[in-house]
Amino acid sequence: MTAYWRFIQQHWPLLGFGFITIFWGNLGQSFFISFFGASIQQSLAISAGDYGLIYALATLTSGLMLMALGGKVDKYPLKNFSSAAALGLMLACSVMWLANNALWLWLGFFLLRLCGQGLLPHIGQTTMARSFDKDRGKAISLSACGVPLGEAILPLIVVALIAWLGWQQSWLWLGLSIPLIYIPLSRKLLNKAALAPPEVNAANATGPQYSRRHVLKDLRFWLVLPAMLAGPFLVTAIFIQQNYVLEQKGWTTALLASSFIIYGVLHWAGSIWSGVLVDRFRARKLVPVISLPLLLAMLLLTLGYGPWLAPVFMAILGLSIGITGPVFNALWAEVYGTTNLGAIRALATSLMILSTASSPWLFGLLIDAGVTGTALFAGCSTGVFIALIGTLIAYGRNPAQ
Repeated sequence: MTAYWRFIQQHWPLLGFGFITIFWGNLGQSFFISFFGASIQQSLAISAGDYGLIYALATLTSGLMLMALGGKVDKYPLKNFSSAAALGLMLACSVMWLANNALWLWLGFFLLRLCGQGLLPHIGQTTMARSFDKDRGKAISLSACGVPLGEAILPLIVVALIAWLGWQQSWLWLGLSIPLIYIPLSRKLLNKAALAPPEVNAANATGPQYSRRHVLKDLRFWLVLPAMLAGPFLVTAIFIQQNYVLEQKGWTTALLASSFIIYGVLHWAGSIWSGVLVDRFRARKLVPVISLPLLLAMLLLTLGYGPWLAPVFMAILGLSIGITGPVFNALWAEVYGTTNLGAIRALATSLMILSTASSPWLFGLLIDAGVTGTALFAGCSTGVFIALIGTLIAYGRNPAQ
């Protein structure tokens, strides 16, 4: 922790920018939007099925749009691009404030997912990965702490806001936080950080600098992609379809809710620990082993039963999600360079968003078809194991390649 503290003291403006950018992106994350679900369905007279379909379509569309827009972070001044993405998030909150039918709701979800889940975290993580080399892992993990902090405090805030103001007025005040707090604070931090413009970054980049076209032709990218997607895919499906998990494992809602605290703590701890490991060993050496905690979690969910399983499973799942992000965000910079890092990260993030949009639907189809929990979770375990094999093929023998 001494190394982290010294690093923060030296680079706090840029690290602060990454942290708050990812933190405000929580407004577009599924866990945050889920607290509005019941109120939205009741207010707009939308069925659960239609609500899920609207959300899935908005998420899919935002994922495709991110693939087109994400590369702009490589070309435009960071201060302007981050402010534009934040204004897009403010517009999303405004649409949610005014939404009175399914079409407006789709537009609000689309903008929330594009700017919140997509662009703001993408900007924060790309900036960290590009701006640091020796301490890249620590920078990525520190900025990524904006997610577990959001998971810890934002539910309390949003529940209080909805109870006080109603769901639509809550979005108005959430949107106002962007021009009143985020934009002036982020610009002030970037002024103190004194970053070089994009063309200077590109000129100073060392080592091979690959384009997104090269990445698409690189077999290693496709071999490690399942390992990158597995965690978000399974977490989204399990959380959205949690009633099925509760039924299959004999858990209560209160037990799972209390286990979320353990999940958040291990998510944070895993991210911090992973950052140190990335700086010590480099991401390429870590990729072949980071799927092991997720594999263990899914095996426990397949074979275990009873109340003891909930906190243990959530702890290992949180650790898995925490360690994965810094490793893959550092990997793209290590292997493909930083000149086109925004475009490359946008590709990977878009594929992740598309996978999370489909996973609850796929799980729902299997559940409706009568697949047992043991069979479903065994299939998930098999999928994670296959993903692990892919990472071994890509970087197991010669990780320095």
